[in-house]
Amino acid sequence: MKILIKNGRLVDPASGLDQIGDLAITSGRISAIGNVNGDFAADRVIDATNMIVAPGLVDLAARLKEPGHEHEGMLESELAAAAAGGVTSVVCLPDTDPTLDEPGLVEMLKLRARKLSRCRLFPLGALTRGLKGETLTEMAELHEAGCVGYSQAEVPVKDTQVLQRALQYASTFGYTVWLRPLDAWLGKGVAASGPVATRLGLSGVPVAAETIALNTIIELVRATGARVHICRISSAPGVELIRQAKAQGLPITADVSINSLLLTDIDIGYFNSAMRLTPPLRQGRDRDALQAGLLDGTLDALVSDHTPVDEDEKTLPFGEAEPGATGLELLLSLALKWSGADQGDKPAPDKLRRALSVVTQGPVKVLGDALGSLSSSAGRLVAGGVADVVVFDPAARWIVEPSALVSQGKHTPFAFSSTGFELVGRVKLTLVAGQVAHEAEPDSAAA
Repeated sequence: MKILIKNGRLVDPASGLDQIGDLAITSGRISAIGNVNGDFAADRVIDATNMIVAPGLVDLAARLKEPGHEHEGMLESELAAAAAGGVTSVVCLPDTDPTLDEPGLVEMLKLRARKLSRCRLFPLGALTRGLKGETLTEMAELHEAGCVGYSQAEVPVKDTQVLQRALQYASTFGYTVWLRPLDAWLGKGVAASGPVATRLGLSGVPVAAETIALNTIIELVRATGARVHICRISSAPGVELIRQAKAQGLPITADVSINSLLLTDIDIGYFNSAMRLTPPLRQGRDRDALQAGLLDGTLDALVSDHTPVDEDEKTLPFGEAEPGATGLELLLSLALKWSGADQGDKPAPDKLRRALSVVTQGPVKVLGDALGSLSSSAGRLVAGGVADVVVFDPAARWIVEPSALVSQGKHTPFAFSSTGFELVGRVKLTLVAGQVAHEAEPDSAAA
């Protein structure tokens, strides 16, 4: 199928492209950018006037809840939510039921995703059997099945020797280990330690729970040479440790969730369980350090940390509620908000590139060679590259209404006011390999 996207503002942070022009797509690949020959016979023409045409978003942290938790989210609904948010590639975590520690489960999941044709799926395999932190999985077999890395999700490895062996093995074969730094003993609280948690009587998670684990990981990386991706950093001291590790040339990358980037523990309010998140929301100084770290490149990517939660599990007292929030459909708009590109009809080039870079170019850098044949063109608009494209209206304002979300999970911390939370930036069209994965209704693409 041939598609011509006309008169859009073409933006590609990786190449610095930012111009009004056309985009031609042939057989799932971009065949021309900017000036398209007049004899290009398109099967479909899309008018993108006043719209931005950008690479499809890449999200490094999404729980799709299948297999095992289909009552909270199914692959079909969550990949549809990804497409509705302009996300064309997602990395899913291994904490399913059963855990993604067997090649057959990974192959089944990838096959289901391919058949749905909504979004590219890149699974993380479990680092240890059943995420128990005791026996290493068969990483080579999981790699062959399609895993792009190995993770413990939210379960810390208590035995440092096991973690060391895992990193040694991963280093030998060039695999990346994805770890969220959390001390197993200090990280058992439900809110960030501080005045808010104390006032509300909530058990706290101190910053030390992150920094102690992070220091251990850094020293093991230094000893083994393993490539490690630090997931969902949440504190100012954590950002500084990553900055120092990178300055020393250690093979470490890191990401931050949209929740930690824009919210603080003050937003918990009066025990609002929508704010029950992992990692917990921290103080304003931590949020500011996270924003600065993302801006200066210390943190490589912004993630949705998409975790759909069942209604019964969320509408409980704060300390008992299941942590998590839906985020795939909000990722683009919240990235625009962070960068300041949500002001005005025509976002400033530097702010727009900043917003798009951390959800396209940055995540692709983290994934690297694990993308295989896609590594040279994913997260980019490049002639001959894969046609994973999002078209969105940067001026369209919309209210975050949980009932209107495509995701099966309806809980988000960005719908906490009685009138809803207003965001800017509405996805009109999402293409995956040149095929329409999502197309907004004409009225819903407007303000």
